[in-house]
Amino acid sequence: MLTVACDTGPLHGPATGIARATAGLLDALAHHDVAVVPYVVSYRAQLEPGTRRLALPASLALRAWATFDRPRADRFVRDADLVHGTNYVVPPSSLPRVVSVYDCWALDRPDLVHADVRLAMRVLRRNIATGAVVHASSHATAERLRAHFPQADIEVIHLGSTPLPSPPAAPGLRLGELVGSRPFVLAMGTIEVRKNLPHLVRAFASANIVETLLVIAGGDGNDRPALDSALAELDPALRSRVVVTGRVDDGDASWLVHNARVLAYPSLDEGFGFPILEAFAAGVPVVASTAGSIPEVAGDAALLVDTHDTDQLAATITRAVTDDTDRTRLISAGRLRVGSFTWANTATHMLTLYRRVVADAVRP
Repeated sequence: MLTVACDTGPLHGPATGIARATAGLLDALAHHDVAVVPYVVSYRAQLEPGTRRLALPASLALRAWATFDRPRADRFVRDADLVHGTNYVVPPSSLPRVVSVYDCWALDRPDLVHADVRLAMRVLRRNIATGAVVHASSHATAERLRAHFPQADIEVIHLGSTPLPSPPAAPGLRLGELVGSRPFVLAMGTIEVRKNLPHLVRAFASANIVETLLVIAGGDGNDRPALDSALAELDPALRSRVVVTGRVDDGDASWLVHNARVLAYPSLDEGFGFPILEAFAAGVPVVASTAGSIPEVAGDAALLVDTHDTDQLAATITRAVTDDTDRTRLISAGRLRVGSFTWANTATHMLTLYRRVVADAVRP
């Protein structure tokens, strides 16, 4: 049996896409002949029994690992055959290593990310330079990685789709007051530059859907000032039709996705795009950009538009909201498309990668 030390740190923070990727992989690996040794790099996280804590603060570890191959993880995971860093970073080790990379936004646009993320990218560069094998979640991400690291050993393994929990019959009280029973276009995700939400607001202002709301659901990020500026440009009647909910809980998130008229996903880059598959599974049409991995994941089951073309986005949202023929086709295609992305497939391919990396490490 193969034993893999796997970073479960993403499970101890906000419910991000990386947390969902980590949880989906671990759940699927449980059905295979592999033993997972969970580890975290944190002094503060409350850990499940059996999780190993690398005994140093994450910030200190990243600063060290960006420059040195110390401290190593070996004494904490010495019984493992391989170490898998699930969140862009894998600790130095004498064991073979795999590191998961979901998008290259921070490598391509370091000026638009937090200093801690830039530090993590320095560690990633050193990981690759010292022989870590890269798992890319899409071919689009692999292509960008090869532009940054031409000699890297990169394996593309798509992630799976986990349907949202069944939605409650009604949203929470606050969300119900904000949305009511009106039809709405939904955008889900942290309000960060990569999500391109000010562009979506401008497109919504031009769309011919006068009875429809725009609901933006997600926590504040580095693009909140730009979003507020875009909202301030709207006339009062139109501004009243844009609802910014802030972060929502799982129940409200599920209700929003299942009840949206359209999911709008105009991102400047995506490494995978879980919300697209969630909308497909819920029978909701998707309008998305052509950036990053989105065309790779959406296939012909979504309406795709140029990332920066406001008029095209407005017209396509109008079409997706009002054209019943298109809506029927998109809903059918989406439900078919989501079946292409299963965690069972992800785990099978990941286990093949683990075995190949371990075998390569022992060859003379």
